[in-house]
Amino acid sequence: MNGASREALAAARESLTALTDSTSADAAALADELAAVTALLQREVSLRRVLTDPAQDGEAKASLVQRVLGGQVSGPAADVVSGMVRSRWSSPRDLVDAVEELADLADLVAAERDGSLDDVEDELFRFARTAASAPDLRSALTSRTAAPEAKSALVNTLLAGRVRPATERLVTRLVIQPRGRSLEAGLEALSKLAAERRNRSVAVVTSAVPLSDEQKRRLGASLAKLYGRQVHLNLDVDPQILGGIRVQVGDEVINGSVADRLERAQRRMAG
Repeated sequence: MNGASREALAAARESLTALTDSTSADAAALADELAAVTALLQREVSLRRVLTDPAQDGEAKASLVQRVLGGQVSGPAADVVSGMVRSRWSSPRDLVDAVEELADLADLVAAERDGSLDDVEDELFRFARTAASAPDLRSALTSRTAAPEAKSALVNTLLAGRVRPATERLVTRLVIQPRGRSLEAGLEALSKLAAERRNRSVAVVTSAVPLSDEQKRRLGASLAKLYGRQVHLNLDVDPQILGGIRVQVGDEVINGSVADRLERAQRRMAG
């Protein structure tokens, strides 16, 4: 997003934070309702165009939201969406993306409230690694011909009782409503959103063998000093890097693996 949409999203996130921080609103239920609104706006092209039409009065668009959603979702959910359509959006899709992001944020708020947000971050990362290493599973989860109910049942079979409820809800929504995203991109976005809730970055750390607690502590402290904020470590083990570690924070890669050093040495020799 850029321009007007970025500002509108920031305002919507502040509104959601104020709602969930100052009331006893059920954050998980709010997440489900906002996800339902996302699905509605995804289906109804004309509706989302009207709601993002800059020529239409903001209050008129908010009233339309109340009429369409009244009785379908709770008052707080309708109010959040009404506030969003009062803002200016650069494109209709941006509004849908924003409502979806608020649904995900509400589930993360629910996890934060019950003290499971750290676990949710780790579980999303682990599920991404599992799916990436199992082509048949990934194919089943991303199939365009499989019924949503079948994919939801598959996620339930894989995750129910093994992960936190928020993790299962987030993964289920992503699988059922990918909205053009790959499974990998969707899971990465969810992991980043969870980290942002803690005001910290995410570092994917790959090592040849598992790191000790002391190594993890030192690495976390070094990255926090480097980036000026807390850094959550998503740890992966890959014997193919031979030794050392590879750290990726966003698009930046810090590669200290033996395999990388050997590859660079081979390139120099070939040159």
